[in-house]
This record gives sequence, structure tokens and C-alpha cells, in this order.
Amino acid sequence: MVSRIVPVILLALLAALHAQLWLGRGSVPRVNAMQRQIDVQKAANEQARQVNGRLTSEVHDLKEGLDMVEEKARSELGMVKPNEVYVQFTPR
Repeated sequence: MVSRIVPVILLALLAALHAQLWLGRGSVPRVNAMQRQIDVQKAANEQARQVNGRLTSEVHDLKEGLDMVEEKARSELGMVKPNEVYVQFTPR
């Protein structure tokens, strides 16, 4: 009788471990889904780092020289100096 109980207990333990592997908190599908979320977040972080780098260099340029300020004013605000004629060229 005892010799039959041991295999049953071992099979029950194996079934419980197998269920935990596929359905539990650290299951294979859940780990894969989290890994995909991590990959998406890493890509978003890298893109944000690039934007931050461009903005940092732009802020540095704005602090250091007036040429950048004049360029921004001309391109974004349409600044024209006195005695200067504004000509807009549009390529075909």
C-alpha cells in the first residue's frame, strides 16, 4: 500500500509544479509578455534619450551664442532685420 502512495504523491507534486510553470505568477507566458513590455520601454527610453540630447545641445547653444537665437527667431518667428528684404524660396 505504501509503495503505491509514493508515486501518487510524486505525480501530484509534479502536476502542481507543472501548473505553476504554465499558470502561476512566474509562468512562461507572463514572463514573455513582460519581456516584450521591457523591450518596448527600452526603445521608448532610447528615443527619449536622443530627444533629450538634442534639447540639451540646443539649450547649450542658446546659452552660449546669439547666432542660435537669431536663427530661431528668423525660422520660427519670421524675424527680419532693419533694411533687410524677406524673400521666401520654395523648391519644386
